[in-house]
Amino acid sequence: MTPTPLTTVTDRDLEVLAEQLGRVPRGVVGIAARCVCGRPLVVRTAPRLDDGTPFPTTYYLTCPPAVAAVSTLEASGLMKDLTARLADEPDLAAAYQRAHEAYLADREELGHVEEIAGISAGGMPTRVKCLHVLSGHALAAGPGVNPIGDEVLALIADTWRQDRCTC
Repeated sequence: MTPTPLTTVTDRDLEVLAEQLGRVPRGVVGIAARCVCGRPLVVRTAPRLDDGTPFPTTYYLTCPPAVAAVSTLEASGLMKDLTARLADEPDLAAAYQRAHEAYLADREELGHVEEIAGISAGGMPTRVKCLHVLSGHALAAGPGVNPIGDEVLALIADTWRQDRCTC
């Protein structure tokens, strides 16, 4: 398993992230995916924030048009359908388990935090809870690592794609 490539976080990245998030970003250690224009798409976050809070969400989607497209899917109730598929499709469940393990390995590269050991994000490995995390992981890790994240990205492709700037 190869580590997820990171790009260095610049002061400009932090400004853009604050604009995207509507708040000061916390615990940013890298930009895990960028738009074709260079702006952050996915942030990589430390497993423990500066105030000491354990933070299991290593990858998070920040690009507002992508966030909006994924939010539309969440509002449709897609998470419930995807969770049901995990119970019905053993190959999907096994691939999702591997995505969970990859997520944990990527976070562990940043440091071990006992309080969140074994807990990934987005509901992995047994349910689908947050499509923003799962699509962020798919963008950061690349195709084939997170099957649910890949599916979410395919579902929003008419509205948002990584290869087309909508910033």
